Amino acid sequence: MYYDELKTFITLAEVKNFTKTAEILHLSQPSVSLHIKNLEKEFQTKLFIRSPKRLRMTPTGELLYDRAKQMMALYEQTKQDILEHHHSVKGELKIGASFTIGEYILPLFLLDFQQRYPELELEVMIGNTKEIVELVRSYQVDIGLIEGQTNDKELSVHPFMQDELVIVASNCHELAQKEEVTITDLQNETWVAREIGSGTREYFNHFIRSNGLKVKSLMIISSNQGIKETLINGNALSLLSRSVVARDIEHGHLSIIRLKNPPFYRMFSYIYSPIMENKQNVRIFLETLQTNWTGANK
Repeated sequence: MYYDELKTFITLAEVKNFTKTAEILHLSQPSVSLHIKNLEKEFQTKLFIRSPKRLRMTPTGELLYDRAKQMMALYEQTKQDILEHHHSVKGELKIGASFTIGEYILPLFLLDFQQRYPELELEVMIGNTKEIVELVRSYQVDIGLIEGQTNDKELSVHPFMQDELVIVASNCHELAQKEEVTITDLQNETWVAREIGSGTREYFNHFIRSNGLKVKSLMIISSNQGIKETLINGNALSLLSRSVVARDIEHGHLSIIRLKNPPFYRMFSYIYSPIMENKQNVRIFLETLQTNWTGANK
């Protein structure tokens, strides 16, 4: 297996620059070129098309990129499986988490998880649901935790926790003063929402459409904290997870709009590529996750 060459090839395919690839991998630029030439000789094909302005993969280069990601993932899994013979959970676990989960739910869980397995190195990458799905698909993380939906048939998707969404606003907002609010009261209001690709934005769009609401003005902010700061200092509404605003409600910074309709619920899910299913660290993480939350939501 051309481990070093494949690692160089994957990096070059992603950053599309020989100099940056050399810097990232701590190699000389001639070494990067040599690695690519070795692969082109091995597979008897051109992997990149070079021009003064850009570097792009050939069709066979794109084919090798997908297979190389799988080979590298299988290689790392094999290393991990060998560690099992030492009867200790070691190595690393890369977790992708959408913003609500990664910033407000996962941290406490990871503190407990790390105490149980102190030799396991944890790395968390946070993004919106669409970004996390792509990280899992491309084997950049071992497992993903998302709040939205995915129809990606290459991934295994499992719900693990129920989440409540609430409408929030500043304490000075007119609707915050009402004992009870109807859907009609929400017509022609200003809203602050997450970006497209976010699971929260997906539910917001569904909520607006299904209730026939007309939005007076819409501001998009790709950060839960940014949305909360905007609400505190403005006169808008937002639909957010209760876990995101719990501390702000407790400290009196924001108010939940008391809607007459039933509460809004959605499910958080964990996703992984089937190739990761038997990886020891993934298996242990999922067992702990299910014990902590799946049982709590029954």
